[in-house]
Amino acid sequence: MTAANEPSGEGWQHDVFRVLKEHGVRHVVYVPDAGHSTAIRLSEADDEIHAVVLTTEEEGIGYLAGAWLGGERGALLMQSSGVGNCLNTLALQCCARFPLLMVVTMRGDWAEFNPWQNPMGQATERALQLMNVMTWRADAPQDVAPLLHGAASMAFNGDSACALLLGQRLIGEKKWVK
Repeated sequence: MTAANEPSGEGWQHDVFRVLKEHGVRHVVYVPDAGHSTAIRLSEADDEIHAVVLTTEEEGIGYLAGAWLGGERGALLMQSSGVGNCLNTLALQCCARFPLLMVVTMRGDWAEFNPWQNPMGQATERALQLMNVMTWRADAPQDVAPLLHGAASMAFNGDSACALLLGQRLIGEKKWVK
């Protein structure tokens, strides 16, 4: 068994799911995203995890607050553009101090083809930090497992808001498909 702070050898996408499982995550809430597709697919296939598709990212914060009140852990998977949707709702975590773990795939920070992704992509980390969310950034596959392990430990052991940002270089360059 691979330790939570070490890569699994199956790829960083599997590491995201594995670390969530090792931290007792029972709820994975998400807006569909190609960067999170492996974790989403594995969550949906796991009988111990409630995988919930959201219509908008901020719904996930309320859902995870409810999961915590029910004694269970969860994680919100989203793209950097969805962080902008969550800013006002992050006040719930600031006031109620429940564990909030977010895994954010980045857009608009390297080789972005879609200029609409750039403003929020450039502001994501600062915006999260302004709302008292601790952030870490993974740009290399071997960094994902240890950084997510650390973020999950701090979220679940300290009732903190924590986000791991998965850099666009990690995910790969996206191109328009004709």
